[in-house]
Amino acid sequence: MRIAVFTDTYLPTMDGVVTSLLSTKRELERLGHEVVVFAPQVPGDGYGRRDDVIWVRAREFRSYPGYRLAMYPGREVEQIKEIDADLVHSHGIGFMGVKGMWSAWQCKRPLVLTFHTMVMDAMAYYSPFHLDLKLLERGLRLYLRVFLRKCHAVVVPTRAILQEIQEIAPKIRHAEVIPTGVDGRRFRPDVDGRWVRERWGLDGAEVVLHVGRIAREKDLPTLVTAFDRVLADRPGAKLVFVGSGPYAGGLRALVRRRGLQDHVVFTGFVPDADLPAYYAACDAFAIPSRFETQGLVVLEAMATGKPVAGANFRAIPEFVRDGENGFLFAPGDARSAAVAIGKCLEWRTALAVGARSTAEGYTVEASTRRLVEVYRSVTGG
Repeated sequence: MRIAVFTDTYLPTMDGVVTSLLSTKRELERLGHEVVVFAPQVPGDGYGRRDDVIWVRAREFRSYPGYRLAMYPGREVEQIKEIDADLVHSHGIGFMGVKGMWSAWQCKRPLVLTFHTMVMDAMAYYSPFHLDLKLLERGLRLYLRVFLRKCHAVVVPTRAILQEIQEIAPKIRHAEVIPTGVDGRRFRPDVDGRWVRERWGLDGAEVVLHVGRIAREKDLPTLVTAFDRVLADRPGAKLVFVGSGPYAGGLRALVRRRGLQDHVVFTGFVPDADLPAYYAACDAFAIPSRFETQGLVVLEAMATGKPVAGANFRAIPEFVRDGENGFLFAPGDARSAAVAIGKCLEWRTALAVGARSTAEGYTVEASTRRLVEVYRSVTGG
């Protein structure tokens, strides 16, 4: 099959959507399918020249640095015909999602949507129009209802998200829960993370890791406050933030105000090839976000044999199980989070087997095969 993928975020930006798209793309190509990505152009000249990417003219989204808005007319309809795509798969509902929906309709191709992001939750942080949030949410829900009903199939990563979108659009034609799979060949317990510990001065320390975009909706101040409590019992511990984002400056300022500079490390952007070593270098993983539709980083940490302390909200409790592969904590509650992190550190050896076993149930191979079945169901092939 030849699949045209439309996405609102792509390289060089790295986030959960891009990570999910790239891992699935690699596996689809390994299975013999062809994937062509339609993505917003980076200011200048795209992001290198690649045969598998069609860059769409876009402008910078000032409210969220690193993201681009493909709001200009383009040749997507003609390009879909030129590459003779069998279907259109959208990984977003923004401007590129609309372009994908329009192109699929014009070219009479089936439209599949993977629903990655609960955009209503982000409105308060990034709305550029200063509109009344209740009015904006009402309009967005109406838009989502129309968009979801236009899709031949909707893929969601967790049951929690399926329930939420079915409340918005109860008459979706076909919905499937297919988590983004983790590559157990890359993320595994025997990866050597010693060079990461040496590079960041972590030798001898108990290390708590967070991987992901540093953004306001991720509830990262809760993690910083919780870690301050963890230090009372474990004064040699370190907290490592891997990633960058629009709230990086604000989070660094919070760390300074709490006097934690010697205990918190900000690595900035880390190349994808180095990520397995960063997971291997930690003793426990922590994720306080209430924004996650899946949290692929949870499975990456577990695949590396690391226990996870996660907020008991939305998607995370579908993967984290108390005393088996980690511990859950009350969302937004720093005291509860500190207890969960402490338990993960204390029992990390006993939890490692359960963590790896959980991840083995969500392989990228199995998830991609299920996605191909969805493709076949909408194309009749």
